[in-house]
Amino acid sequence: MKKINLAITGCMGRMGQQMIKSARSDKNFKIVALTENRVINKKIGDIKPGLNTEQTFKKANLIIDFTIPKCTFEVLKIAAKLKKRVVIGTTGFSKKEENLIKKYAKKIPILRAGNMSLGINLLMYLTEIASKSLGNNFLSKVFEIHHKHKKDHPSGTALMLGKGISDGKKKDFYKLMGKKYLNKKSFPYGKKINFNSLRKGEVVGEHEVTFSSGKEIITLNHEAFDRALYSEGAFTAAKWLMNKKPGLYSMRDVLNFK
Repeated sequence: MKKINLAITGCMGRMGQQMIKSARSDKNFKIVALTENRVINKKIGDIKPGLNTEQTFKKANLIIDFTIPKCTFEVLKIAAKLKKRVVIGTTGFSKKEENLIKKYAKKIPILRAGNMSLGINLLMYLTEIASKSLGNNFLSKVFEIHHKHKKDHPSGTALMLGKGISDGKKKDFYKLMGKKYLNKKSFPYGKKINFNSLRKGEVVGEHEVTFSSGKEIITLNHEAFDRALYSEGAFTAAKWLMNKKPGLYSMRDVLNFK
């Protein structure tokens, strides 16, 4: 397989640094560009980070973006013009922004996932099955824990799991979304899906979906110990995306979950 010329955005961030580390040990990729939202006056390896510009991304075959929505749309605007593929791990998009990503996907192949982990995507799949099977007799809620540096809440993964619940019930996720709590010791079930986010220490990520009928509780959960699983998942997605036509894809497509 010919090496994929890779551009990594947000190169000074936690995921950016992890992506660089993982790329150096993956023979399928060659880093040709690194970007940040400010001027960086030092090289990382043999590459001097730049800003998000056409010139910076010119040599890349594919861009991996784990940043913030504002940066993601800077990248997509350039990528669409240069016909570059994009893997998006950024979270915190509004419904309007999600629709805008769909418009860009008509021009270029885009893979977007709130979480690149195999385990998390399997958990979402199981959540959807459970929601469908249990029906309306069970109420549900989503709990997640992340490190103290994470700004958005609920996490993109928690929202993915919420969507899994709504998809199982064949209902619109945004109409089914309930209250969003932060750092609560406990939180209630509701007729809608409630979320609770805990921010502490350096936790990589823990997610839990619970279903309750009042007589029994069913729990599905996942715990991540190493940030490398996200970068490895992103690279799996990147290799898969190289042969795809313009469109919006997900890790579910990559993993062939029906």
